[in-house]
Amino acid sequence: MSLIRNFQVAGGTIFGRDHRMVGKNNHDALAIVQTDDAIIGLVCDGCGSGLHSEVGAKIGAQLIANMLLANIQRLGPTVKDFCAEIPFPYWERTRQDVLAQLRVLVQGMGGSFSQTVNDYFLFTTVGFLILPQYTTVFSIGDGMYILNNGFNEIGPFPNNAPPYLSYGLVDSSLGDEHPELLKWQIHRQLANEHVDQILIGTDGVIDLANAHDRHLPGKDALVGPLSQFWTKDIFFSNRDAIRRRLWLANRENVALDRERQCLVKSPALLADDTTLVVARRTPLEGS
Repeated sequence: MSLIRNFQVAGGTIFGRDHRMVGKNNHDALAIVQTDDAIIGLVCDGCGSGLHSEVGAKIGAQLIANMLLANIQRLGPTVKDFCAEIPFPYWERTRQDVLAQLRVLVQGMGGSFSQTVNDYFLFTTVGFLILPQYTTVFSIGDGMYILNNGFNEIGPFPNNAPPYLSYGLVDSSLGDEHPELLKWQIHRQLANEHVDQILIGTDGVIDLANAHDRHLPGKDALVGPLSQFWTKDIFFSNRDAIRRRLWLANRENVALDRERQCLVKSPALLADDTTLVVARRTPLEGS
């Protein structure tokens, strides 16, 4: 029986208007892992100036999720009894394990090591880890999170240059000046009994939040608040529902205005790639 069976989790991603206009891929990625005693949600955002940042974001999301889970399992049965902070060595070991895997990948690709990192493997990460007793929100880089309706923006950083986990593989001015930013930033830890919902997102979700009172392109309905993603059951019962909702906000619509006898264009609302993962606590059966 799951020790955290009263949590539901879902996610979705869509490429931004700006990327679509120039023929680029979605540089965002997400990962969701759910086991009997852990739920992991992650969103990653590839560096905009990287040639193939979507590669690192997708690989990184899966690597981080798997390493978080593997290291939780290495902690043994005590994980079920955690009612305080997870020890720092867990977070640092996870970071080092992910960097080790990325180092092997970069070396195997050949060419300049630093150039390959810059082209493929620069990405930000925002995540949550739900254990039987406690929920933790963490990040390296920018993005956002909501915990129990409280909206929190992570960043922006000076010169619009967020830290990337993969800076741990190469020399960088940020690593020299602020090495602490290249390690996991723990934003919140809260007992699960006090967690009603949590939403994490790439920085594109900030634009989605700001567009809440605008009409979906070509429709009478409004974009709506971010709270829809944890209050509406459809987003948990249909695994594609979040992506479809994001697509409705980011499609370009052209319709005939019969009164003026002209075509009216409704632009897509999300300039940046937009990705979110949401979890909510539900009553246990019989409670």
